[in-house]
Amino acid sequence: MHFFSDNATPVCPDVMAAIAAADRADHGYDGDAWSARLDDAFSALFGTPVQALWIASGTAANSIALACLCPPYGGVIAHEEAHIVVDECGAPGFFTHGATLMPLPGVGAKLTPDAIRDRLKAIRPDVHQVPTRAISITNATEYGLVYTPQEVAALSDVAKAHGLGLHMDGARFANAVAHLGCAPADVTWRAGVDALTFGCVKNGGMIGEALLFFGPQARDRAGEARRWRKRSGHLFSKGRYLAAQLLAMIENDLWLRNASAANVAAQLLAKGAGNRLMHPVEANELFVRLTAEEAATLRAQGFDFHDWGHGAARLVTNWSQDEAAVAPLAAALARL
Repeated sequence: MHFFSDNATPVCPDVMAAIAAADRADHGYDGDAWSARLDDAFSALFGTPVQALWIASGTAANSIALACLCPPYGGVIAHEEAHIVVDECGAPGFFTHGATLMPLPGVGAKLTPDAIRDRLKAIRPDVHQVPTRAISITNATEYGLVYTPQEVAALSDVAKAHGLGLHMDGARFANAVAHLGCAPADVTWRAGVDALTFGCVKNGGMIGEALLFFGPQARDRAGEARRWRKRSGHLFSKGRYLAAQLLAMIENDLWLRNASAANVAAQLLAKGAGNRLMHPVEANELFVRLTAEEAATLRAQGFDFHDWGHGAARLVTNWSQDEAAVAPLAAALARL
């Protein structure tokens, strides 16, 4: 009864089957038949020409994306609790050769256009201060909230008005789209996103994420990203196994089915949690108020989860959990 993280889940059988099917001789690195299909497959999914490449991890994908959008002397605006700020050990600065993260507050780990405009106004246009060159948002956010297409477009308007690139960390992008019920294009390139980290591992993959580029600069940026991938040691010699997973995810809508299952499981837990919820449940993460004694009571019943500061806990559901898997925890929460 694990609710630690969707990183800890088993590999989806369809993904495992795709890995096995790729287990034959082919060209190395990204010269194989599976990697060659990524651009067309993601272009079909998003309804526009897409440059797609596999990356070993979400941290590397986020950081390489930012390295393609921001020079070493530039800055990246992000939420103060964004993964790139809190949980990536300075990787964005490492990959960009020194770019500055510019954290901002916001309810539910969301950025707002007004907060970004205020930050931009405070930067003098001289050589003594770091100029902003990109904005990075997370969808779904670190508190499980989802940016709508309209919210992304409003942030993009600010970005475009100031010549900034817009990156989306989509570690749980599938959960966001499943919640919205929109086309993936609506919340990305149609709303002005330039680069997307498309999550796979949290949604049932074994290893690897996709880094996608949209728009007129996509080809040039993808070319830079491929060099960053090699230079940083993330160009796997047998990349077909990563590409095969991504193709298995998107070609038959497995990515949406898995995310929808995780979201449904989260809603079932939310009913049990009731007024303990600290944020609306829009994806597959729940943040609930629990005293230390209540947390200990749940753990004594076999439920595993992370504490989240004082008097709170985070519960994460995943693609493999159905109603029967989450019902015991939902009932235990309701009994507290």
